[in-house]
Amino acid sequence: MTAHKSGDPTTLNRLYGRQSGHKLRVGQQELVDTLLPAISVPEEGPVTAQALFGQDCPLHFEIGFGAGEHLAYRADLLPDHGFIGCEPFLNGVVGALGHIRDQHLTNVKLHMGNALDVLARVPDGALSFVYLLHPDPWPKARHAKRRMMNKGPVDLIAAKLKPGGEFRFGTDHPVYLRWAMMVMKDRADFEWLAETPEDFLRRPGGWPQTRYEAKARRQGHEVWYFRYRRAD
Repeated sequence: MTAHKSGDPTTLNRLYGRQSGHKLRVGQQELVDTLLPAISVPEEGPVTAQALFGQDCPLHFEIGFGAGEHLAYRADLLPDHGFIGCEPFLNGVVGALGHIRDQHLTNVKLHMGNALDVLARVPDGALSFVYLLHPDPWPKARHAKRRMMNKGPVDLIAAKLKPGGEFRFGTDHPVYLRWAMMVMKDRADFEWLAETPEDFLRRPGGWPQTRYEAKARRQGHEVWYFRYRRAD
């Protein structure tokens, strides 16, 4: 399965929004010039644990990792697992590079660009976890096709997760919450791991609070946490 076989190709392969913010400091630019090339996902070929880390291990994939706090936390928590993080925003990539350097993480590979381009190169059934945390909600109805929670991207996520693998999604935006629940409610290939309404109002274990989430709570936003298991 490739990114071109399901869903709207526009939704799957285009990036929207800005890709850089404030000018980088000298130290940050050095990280981009030296560390990023050393740990970047190769531009071609299958994206496998063996190719990236030289051994077979459980693989995690984060779509849009922000400043890399969640990615670094999980990689530090699970040093025997491999982590792939994708983020189009340069300043976010710099934040992740800082965490990787400071925490001496050797089990993380990064891609600055469209996550779905890399995800399409992962063999089917190879991933243990996929994370999509606080994606851009694109709240206007005319921009709904730009949301990552759409049939095409979710089809791709389902294909790449192994049976029993977990898809974690989080948002603080009520429009995106309703949209995501509509997208997921009729999917037979995912089991929602929630038994009570409180289950998606409480942060699960091993899911750290990022600065973005803390800011959302300070602004009075509710935050919702979703865990889906890939069906056999």
